[in-house]
Amino acid sequence: IQKRWRGYYVRKYIHNYYALKKYLEAISVNNEIVRKELQEYTEMKENEEKRKDLEKKEKEKKYQARKMHYLLSTEQIAGIYNSPFRKSPDPMELLLRESKPLSHRRQQIKSPFAYEFYDWPTCKRPPTFSTAQLLPPIGRQKPQGPFRDTAEVLWQRYKPLEPTLRVAASINSPLEKAREEMKREEWRNRIHDNEFLPFSSYHKNEKYDPSIHRSGKYGQETYGIKHFREVQPKKWVVDK
Repeated sequence: IQKRWRGYYVRKYIHNYYALKKYLEAISVNNEIVRKELQEYTEMKENEEKRKDLEKKEKEKKYQARKMHYLLSTEQIAGIYNSPFRKSPDPMELLLRESKPLSHRRQQIKSPFAYEFYDWPTCKRPPTFSTAQLLPPIGRQKPQGPFRDTAEVLWQRYKPLEPTLRVAASINSPLEKAREEMKREEWRNRIHDNEFLPFSSYHKNEKYDPSIHRSGKYGQETYGIKHFREVQPKKWVVDK
């Protein structure tokens, strides 16, 4: 009884044949619609790629025509695309006639000394180094390899100096600094403490201190004051 009941219940409510058949038919219709849309999308992408290729080839052809504009035939000489053995000129010849020649732009070479010696003869201002962050180059691809950004490298090169505490602090202690300052002050100040008094009567009451070499117990010597040569008359041979 249980076996028959389970079979009936599964066929009636769980695995319904007609419902499953209807579901599979809906899936097949949906698949056909999706396939059709994908086919249309593929054809549209292919047409777009073909159109882009044709535009690219046409653009390249026009560029080559502008680049080879000097091959255009003149009244005297026929060009290489305008052969006299042809009934009609080559399509490239017609394209050369319609296109304009390329203009060659000369690159301006800047002198490396233009800004370096701008203020050098007058010396109006000291040489300065740029510390501002420069803009990265426009339209230039990054070189292949483990290279950093150009703006970052320039910022690291011109960044302001940040000395450490050992570099910023003085080698000498405060005591040594004070001693050096005292030595410099003694060197600057005057040697004599007595101020200069420009009066003639200031030195009148002072006792004169005679010189040790010029004066003695036996009186003052005449050498150097009255004569400058020693005279010994006893040793003279004659009186003259």
